[in-house]
Amino acid sequence: MQTIVISGSSGLVGSALLPRLKDSGHRVRRLVRGAAGSLPESIRWDPDSGRLDPADLEGADAVVHLGGESIASGRWTAQRRQRIRDSRVISTRLLARSIAGLERPPKVFACASAVGYYGNRGAERLTEEALPGEGFLAGVTRQWEEAAEPARAAGVRVVNLRFGVVLSPRGGALRQMLPLFRFGLAGRLGGGEQIWSWVAIDDAAGAVCHVLANHTLSGPVNVTAPEPVSNRQFTAALARVLRRPALLPVPGFALRIALGAMADELLLASACAVPQRLLDSGYAFAHADLMSALRHLVGASARSGGSA
Repeated sequence: MQTIVISGSSGLVGSALLPRLKDSGHRVRRLVRGAAGSLPESIRWDPDSGRLDPADLEGADAVVHLGGESIASGRWTAQRRQRIRDSRVISTRLLARSIAGLERPPKVFACASAVGYYGNRGAERLTEEALPGEGFLAGVTRQWEEAAEPARAAGVRVVNLRFGVVLSPRGGALRQMLPLFRFGLAGRLGGGEQIWSWVAIDDAAGAVCHVLANHTLSGPVNVTAPEPVSNRQFTAALARVLRRPALLPVPGFALRIALGAMADELLLASACAVPQRLLDSGYAFAHADLMSALRHLVGASARSGGSA
């Protein structure tokens, strides 16, 4: 049994990871904002004000940081860009510095990142060795990963979890798409040739557990399925699983009018990220291909009445 501290435990990946860790017999302590007394084994913190008592991290074997404001909840105004950046960089820096100052720091600090690090790269195959790209998300992600450096400098094994599009009927992109696809009101985005690096929620959580247990893994790790697909392929696969047509493409210019720069960097950008380090370290994907993943996830949504 290990003691694992986790932030973002109520988020998309965190809510899948938490029960998996507990089922494996680990003691899990949650970093929470506000009153900590309402949650068992919780630690109170407030990254915005720099509030975190490092003593609360003493005795932890691992710290997993999954926090960060959603990048898909509205247009990227100057204020939202700042919140997106600060919610990642400031919180990561606070945790990294607190960890570095401990007498007995945890063995591993696993911090969320994203394939946005690579920018818009077309069909170029992107392993963890690829250079960073350009754009707002690429810049934020570079700063996000750099913010973990104090922990690395203190000798802690730091892993930057570069998540792709996490597929789950409970949240994220898939939950938003399912109603439209079920009514036949969906289609490809733009030209549909942009590559989406995706990962099923089961493997997103499984990969984090694998990283915590595998002492050879450090630095960036792409948390994506081995077979990235184009948006056109993704659209066709989801429509096939749901047995619905997908004949209403959304032109790129319409997305740009509605969403501004977010459309170019989040929906129309192309990043063919592959999980080379996960594969090399022996991780076995539960859902390595998209059809398998969608059948499983859509089935889970149907079993819950579509409300998951």
